[in-house]
Formats: sequence, C-alpha cells, structure tokens
Amino acid sequence: MVRPFLAASVLLSLAACNNTGGAGLFGKPDDVTRNTPFGADPREDGVDGLIVGHRLMAASEYELALKAYLRAAGQHGFTVDVLSALGSANLHLGRLNQAEDLLRKAVKEDRNFVPALNNLGVVLMERGQYGEARVLFQQAFAADSGQTDSIRENLKLAIAKTEDDVYADPEETPRFTLVRRGHSTYELLSRL
Repeated sequence: MVRPFLAASVLLSLAACNNTGGAGLFGKPDDVTRNTPFGADPREDGVDGLIVGHRLMAASEYELALKAYLRAAGQHGFTVDVLSALGSANLHLGRLNQAEDLLRKAVKEDRNFVPALNNLGVVLMERGQYGEARVLFQQAFAADSGQTDSIRENLKLAIAKTEDDVYADPEETPRFTLVRRGHSTYELLSRL
C-alpha cells in the first residue's frame, strides 16, 4: 500500500516540474509572465526599432542605435530605411567597409532615397573618392530639391575637392646636378 502512494507522489511532483504551456497557478500563461520584464504589459506592442534607433543616434549612442536597428531589421526585414539606418550607425562608429556595403544596398534598392545617397557620399569622401561622392551628392541634392543645408554643404565640399584634384599643380621635384669647379670643389645646381 505504501508503494502506490509513493509512485503517485513521484508522478505528481514530475508533472509539477513540467511546463505544459497552459495557465499557471493564477490563470496567466507561464511563459508570458516569466519572460516579461517588470512593469511591461505583454499585450502591448513595443516601440518600433527604427524610432528607438533614430533617437539613440540623436543622443550619440551609436552602438545602442545599431542594436535597435538590427531589432528593426527583425521586425520589418531589410528595407531601404533599415539598410540606410544600419549604414549610418556603422558610419558613425567608423566602420567604413560595413557602412559602404549597407548604403550601397540601400541605394540599389531605391535610387532616390536621400539619406542613403548622402551618407554613401560621406563614406566615399572619407575614403578620398571625391568624384563618385560628388555624383551621389548631386543625386541627393536633386532628389531633395535642395532643401537640406547639409547636403548642399557636402556637395560644395565634394565639388571643391574634385576641382582641387583636376587643377592642382603637379609638385615639381627639383633636379639637382653636381658641377665641378676646380680640382676638388663641387657646386650643387638645381633646375626648376
């Protein structure tokens, strides 16, 4: 008679340890209450990762913004907005290769998306590719109808840099020659 009672108590204790996905002791599902942070309502939707990322970028919290943008990519997929935002965060973190790859994908997806065009131009300016940056700034300026001052300033800088490259005088290296003056005297002459 002791053994059936022991077997029943063992089964009952094992069943209590198993999470069946049903309601807990107080009628709430176990997984919802267990995985929800304190003070958060699990029935509400969270704030969009793009909005959070933009706010973090404005606060100069670029690493956190990158994480928020990655969360937005999980919510929305890799849209042009998400790609551009990821590229911008990587640009501010100094990761030029990753920024360029992401921004090129964004521009490929939408050739008139102004933030991606401008930020890709900034990446290319950082790399010294002034000609391609100038073209991108011109596209961004045209798509924006010249309303954004920062794009106008970027375009002016790119134009100045490309004109400096074209019209810069080549550096003349002086050519020196030795001329013998007397038995053991030499004079250094240069031609300009």
